[in-house]
Amino acid sequence: MVTLVQDFVSRQVELLKEEREAEISEARAWQESISLKELQRRGVCLLKLEVASQRTGLYGRLLVTFQPRKHGSEAELPCSSFGPGDIVGLYETASQGDQLSTGIVTRITPKSVTVAIDEPQSNLVSLDQVNAYRLLKLANDVTYKRLKRALNTLSQYRSGPASGLIDVLFCSSEPSDTNDAKLLRFYNESLDASQKEAVCFSLAQKELAIIHGPPGTGKTTTVVEIILQAVQQGLKVLCCAPSNIAVDNLVERLSSCKERILRLGHPARLLESIQHHSLDAVLARGDNAQIVADIRKDIDQAFAKTKKTQDKGERSHFLNEIKTLRKELKEREEAAMTEILTQANVVLATNTGASSDGPLKLLPDNHFDLVVIDECAQALEASCWIPLLKARKCILAGDHKQLPPTIISHKAAAEGLSLSLMERLLQKYGDRVMKMLTVQYRMHQAIMQWASTEMYEGRLSAHHSVAQHLLKDLPGVASTEETSIPLLLIDTAGCGLLELEVEDEQSKGNPGEARLVGLHIQALVEAGVKARDIAVIAPYNLQVDMLRELLCHKYPDLEIKSVDGFQGREKEAVVLSFVRSNRKGEVGFLAEDRRINVAITRARRHVAVICDSRTTGNHSFLKRLVDYMNKCGEVRTAFEYLDDIVPENYSHKSSQGLSEQEKRPKHNVPSAPKAGAEKPRGKPAKQTGQRPEECTVPGRAWIRTEQTEVKDNSSKHKARILEFLESSESQLDFPSSLNAHDRLVVHQLAEEYGLQHVSTGEGRERYISIRKRNAATDLPLGDAKACEQKLPCRSPSPLEAIHTHIEERETCASTGKVDLKALHRERVEREKAKREQREKQSQELDVKLQEITGKKQKNEAKGKAAVKPRMESTAEEDFDAMISAVVKADNTCFSPKCKANVTTLGQLCLHCNKRFCLSHHVPEVHGCGEKAKAHARQRISREGVLYAGSGLKDKSLDPVKRAHLQRRLDKKLNELTSQRKSKKKDKDK
Repeated sequence: MVTLVQDFVSRQVELLKEEREAEISEARAWQESISLKELQRRGVCLLKLEVASQRTGLYGRLLVTFQPRKHGSEAELPCSSFGPGDIVGLYETASQGDQLSTGIVTRITPKSVTVAIDEPQSNLVSLDQVNAYRLLKLANDVTYKRLKRALNTLSQYRSGPASGLIDVLFCSSEPSDTNDAKLLRFYNESLDASQKEAVCFSLAQKELAIIHGPPGTGKTTTVVEIILQAVQQGLKVLCCAPSNIAVDNLVERLSSCKERILRLGHPARLLESIQHHSLDAVLARGDNAQIVADIRKDIDQAFAKTKKTQDKGERSHFLNEIKTLRKELKEREEAAMTEILTQANVVLATNTGASSDGPLKLLPDNHFDLVVIDECAQALEASCWIPLLKARKCILAGDHKQLPPTIISHKAAAEGLSLSLMERLLQKYGDRVMKMLTVQYRMHQAIMQWASTEMYEGRLSAHHSVAQHLLKDLPGVASTEETSIPLLLIDTAGCGLLELEVEDEQSKGNPGEARLVGLHIQALVEAGVKARDIAVIAPYNLQVDMLRELLCHKYPDLEIKSVDGFQGREKEAVVLSFVRSNRKGEVGFLAEDRRINVAITRARRHVAVICDSRTTGNHSFLKRLVDYMNKCGEVRTAFEYLDDIVPENYSHKSSQGLSEQEKRPKHNVPSAPKAGAEKPRGKPAKQTGQRPEECTVPGRAWIRTEQTEVKDNSSKHKARILEFLESSESQLDFPSSLNAHDRLVVHQLAEEYGLQHVSTGEGRERYISIRKRNAATDLPLGDAKACEQKLPCRSPSPLEAIHTHIEERETCASTGKVDLKALHRERVEREKAKREQREKQSQELDVKLQEITGKKQKNEAKGKAAVKPRMESTAEEDFDAMISAVVKADNTCFSPKCKANVTTLGQLCLHCNKRFCLSHHVPEVHGCGEKAKAHARQRISREGVLYAGSGLKDKSLDPVKRAHLQRRLDKKLNELTSQRKSKKKDKDK
């Protein structure tokens, strides 16, 4: 047994050292290589501060308030990430040496920051208000020291209350048989059967009990009931968790039960609502509070006297007086704290806050009977041993299917540091020491079912109060397509919305997905969903930053965080951006199943996943998620949201490599509206009886019960198109009453039979028109107004044919069934052939023009009025004159009323393929401004870089480098000038 523990301790100490070195090297890397001003810009440093005031707090800690050195209304702190509870280092601005001391931020306002100095040094007794100081956020080494001390104590533990517990936790002895369960009178009568069973089991176990609480199953409620029942049995309970917020949640729950509870920890790190349960607050209400206050007042007065006196002897006298007063203060506070700790039934602290170098050192070793560790699966095992050594029994609660402890060192994590105590014990003992909570009270049934199947062996069930709740059931929320569905998948596969890789960043981002997130958030907010009820989650910090920059100014209450930042939280709606979209199929750490489980299960009523199904399909777990959302949710493509998706990013593989499932029409995919277009008109939701294996998703049941009707409609459309092909008609218009799916089927059938097809019109007047490709009439695609008019029967011009083909390609791209790259290649070849043909015709025209020079001069003499009738005459009457007019028009600026010759100095517009003079070639001048903007957006989306000006990268020198070169040049010129002057003087002599 001793060898087993010592081996564990030595290995944990080694891994903790590896983790600590990784943390220090990471902090040093960016601190040493970055200037102080840049650190301040990044929000981790505050420069040029002065002391505004200082006073004495609990334990004789010095509370120092700093403010900017500037006076007046403009004396505000710069924007920073400082907050209560942050550990900071204090430095003198003038010196570049070691830090003066460390402290904890207790309060921060726009104009000041207050820091509590835990161990004031002699040079801090009289912080000079004349000097300037700076504050720098630090990595916490206190935690590392406490973890190491706890492990050393464990290796030397021979006898004490935790001896039997240590044997069980290191598997050298089996857990004792369950004691006879007692009939309990539950404080919370609304507990479900699995929760009551977990409470009875935990109290009956002799050494160890584990409560496995999946998301939303009321784990904290169960833990609170266990604590209350233990207190009822006369036990002293030490309750811990790895984070302050988890401990504060327990305090809030217990505070309503009128038990004597005490919260340990720095007041600056506690929620304001529970600070009256903190040790500081209880001491302030105690009998010795007035005496302690008087001693603090005397210490503050002694501080003031040390600043005023100049005599060294008198100054030394005041310092000795301060030392004596602090000693008396410490003795009185320790006596008061011992009394308060002894009277408390439940003491709550973080795992590291329960260390023996804190207030708990005042209690005897066998004071506590039970240790409860909540969120144990998120804590380092070494941190759990800090409270575990104080009692003979422990109850661990958590979910090992969610994120493990956060580890910076990949090496330490791979070698076992990320393995939590709860997970290790479950691997050894399994269900013998564990009870699982099975009824969840958070998620809609469709959201829960995937997590239940994938992570929890299908054992979860949704409580009837949440099983069918949707966003539209919230007060003030309208019933729309977005608020009537629990699951939505926005698929970017084949849309060219590839991920970005920034050279200076290890993280990844995807601007295309960020835009899709913004559009979906807009749809939810417009439907009445409050921004504070929506969470946006991204697995990469770079994507989080991009989303915040895009959305925070528009939705200030919207929370945008990484997956780790949302663990333990919940929101009504969650929008999840997977980011990864690449042709290699790499998914990175999205492959960590527990990370995806956490992200999905934060939602109560609605989950929207934005991802590239082709990239995520390379990982089996992610593929099962996408398949589930295809089956039980609504699926849309990014084509339905974005009008300027970059066609250059399509690959032949992406267009041809579709699976058979992807090629089939998705009968459960109502179209989403494009920007500026009408919302699709899906069929109304129906509640129907479903088989057990089918998903019970409101608004989707009609899909499965009416598939026969869908197939019949498809057959009708197909029959109508076949009849049209056999007829002599050149164009067929479908009615505007078709729903989104029927329109999709018509597009697919038209593409299959080689017909031109386009949706025309707006709102409820939108309809589909198809035509035969060899028809005499030309259907002007994409122009709703022109479609209403019949064009004269004629062959399409080369320019119109090119535009028609481009529009055909864009229309076909929306169906996802055609080879876009092949179409692009055909278009290039066709344009090349047209260009060669035009060159040949131009050469023939030159010959003919030379022959008819005489006629041409006569026509010009008669004026422009004579040219127009000739152009309107038939080709047989004056074909040569018409050709001459066309050539002349081609050499003239296309801008109305401009007659400038563009043969030599013309500019061809890339958007309309017309030639303009230098005065009118700018797209915004001649009317192609919107097309130019769309082209610019496509380039930004494709390259991920925003260039200034015309789109070319700014190659001008960096201002700092330019100034440096200028100084060198000036210095060189001064040297040359002085040399010339000296030479001139020598000559004069």
